[in-house]
Amino acid sequence: MKRELLFLASLAFGTGAFAQAYPSKPIRLVVPFPAGESVDATARLVGQPWSAALGQQILVDNRGGAGGTIGSEAVAKSAPDGYTLLWGNVGPLAIGPSLYKNLGYEVAKDFEPVSLVATLPFVLFASPALPANSVIELLAYARAHPGELNFGSTGVGSGLHLIGELFKSEAAIQIVHVPYKGVAQALPEMMSGKVQIAFNTIPAFLPHAKSGRLKALVITSTLRSPLLPDVPTTPEVGLPGVLGASWHAVVVPAGTTRAIIERLNRTLVATIAVPEMRSTLIAQGARPVGSSPEELRTFMREEAAKWARVIQSSGARAD
Repeated sequence: MKRELLFLASLAFGTGAFAQAYPSKPIRLVVPFPAGESVDATARLVGQPWSAALGQQILVDNRGGAGGTIGSEAVAKSAPDGYTLLWGNVGPLAIGPSLYKNLGYEVAKDFEPVSLVATLPFVLFASPALPANSVIELLAYARAHPGELNFGSTGVGSGLHLIGELFKSEAAIQIVHVPYKGVAQALPEMMSGKVQIAFNTIPAFLPHAKSGRLKALVITSTLRSPLLPDVPTTPEVGLPGVLGASWHAVVVPAGTTRAIIERLNRTLVATIAVPEMRSTLIAQGARPVGSSPEELRTFMREEAAKWARVIQSSGARAD
């Protein structure tokens, strides 16, 4: 790890005069979710070695609320000088624009993309009390008992709610959404069988799936996860339209110069590419990416369009 940090630090001094000009002071990385949550943990994990690559300290600033939109709006209205960055997420950057009527920013207009950091596909978990041990058995049960199955989520309009709505639509089944304030509230309900199924990212429920207290049925991805190698993908079980993931990305306020964006992108992509960083992210259920700004722009546009369709068809509204 020491060698890798030295490599990243060398990036801070190898780009001539501009490297000396930017960054010349600490950088504020706004995480639009509370400290201690998984989004915050990943931002801090990546932020430390990224600081070494930039040659300046990255200070994490947690600004949670309204599904990540409060902190995102604060960054959108910040000076485009490279010293205020947003640790973006599917919620505020792809779901929020269709979920909230009076959002204080426009993603395409108010942000410039830097890089996609990682994606975290969702997994469909089931209560051990549910008499189904595969998606095929689950669908058969749901069709034989329309409206009797509940699926839990961390709130109306959350990614976990919307992937459930997408699953419901694509599978043509009738299941009832039950929103909770968080995983801690939903987990006991699943174990008791009050809520039979729920989507989540792998880290949240992995220990319970390993112990047999929950059943992992399918992953919403075209690739299986090394953490759950026996769990099939949605295309494998005949649901190719049920694809979705949470994700991390870095964006900056519109008007930020191309030179700053390129420096941020180059150092961030190098940070993600370090083998130890990749291994750590994979162990947390994530898929390391590292993209160009243009690739991230296209990705965010496609994600926003997909979730807008789900929100419209499901009638989801923000509280």
